[in-house]
Amino acid sequence: MASVYPTAWFGDRLAPMADASLSITSAAVLYGLSVYTVLPVTVSPAGAASAFRLSDHYRRLVNSARIIGIDTFEPVWDEERFCAAVKDVIVANEIAEDVFVRATVHVSEQVPGTRSRGMSTTMSMFVYTAESILPLDGARLKTSVWRRIPDYAIPSRAKVNGAYVNSVLAKQDAIDAGYDDCIFLDASGHVCELSAANIFIVRNGVLITPSTASDLLEGINRDTVLQIAGHLGIETCEREVDLTELYIADEVFACGTSTYVAPVVEVDARIVNGSSVGPVTARIRETYHAVLRGEDELCGKLVTPLT
Repeated sequence: MASVYPTAWFGDRLAPMADASLSITSAAVLYGLSVYTVLPVTVSPAGAASAFRLSDHYRRLVNSARIIGIDTFEPVWDEERFCAAVKDVIVANEIAEDVFVRATVHVSEQVPGTRSRGMSTTMSMFVYTAESILPLDGARLKTSVWRRIPDYAIPSRAKVNGAYVNSVLAKQDAIDAGYDDCIFLDASGHVCELSAANIFIVRNGVLITPSTASDLLEGINRDTVLQIAGHLGIETCEREVDLTELYIADEVFACGTSTYVAPVVEVDARIVNGSSVGPVTARIRETYHAVLRGEDELCGKLVTPLT
């Protein structure tokens, strides 16, 4: 289990974790009315910390807030202020290892009723050890008995805290059945994503992933993988994906901040690629880790120095 560092950002300042708390009467607690992002921070052998795609993570917070109708965050939190707060919380915790930073915009208005506009918000950030939520030597997946919440019910493009009850139900079902994670299907039976990661398959040398119209989160790392594939000359395709395609795929892998690039070796008791990491997955994973650390030419402005 990940370890949480002692100093958080809460409101407009650094604070001990014990002081970073919301009222039980807040909309965030009552209705799950918060939006968030998780970003990776890596530490070089020389001890320098860098954040990956920091601007994109800020933009995702802004977009999530816009979709939900949280309109008091963006006017007071511009990108410069957000990046400075990330730097402050990293420096304050004196990190010497790779970590994740979870930044959340909470609607902290008390007993507000079911609405989203014109209400007070509180920014929080905390730092925890960077541990994958999937086994990196090969994950086993089970199709969920729970369907993915459709975009017309709770927007998939927004990382809304309350919506993750859907993911909890699906992943717990998979764990109870002896698997590592679930595969969500949409209302039409097409593949969406895992409980908290995007999914890719390889068929006949083509890297395929469900389109952004498939009730999935438009993951930042999903986009990174597509960029890497283009960089490596691997053909890509975004389209509807049927569950049975996973059963006959040459390779399957998941990607996300908290999963990195995780090969999948089993889907619904069907073995993928002889339970070994496929060549396309291996190439993408190797390049992904280099990009994450700013060690590949593709990284460009994707990595922001913090210390």
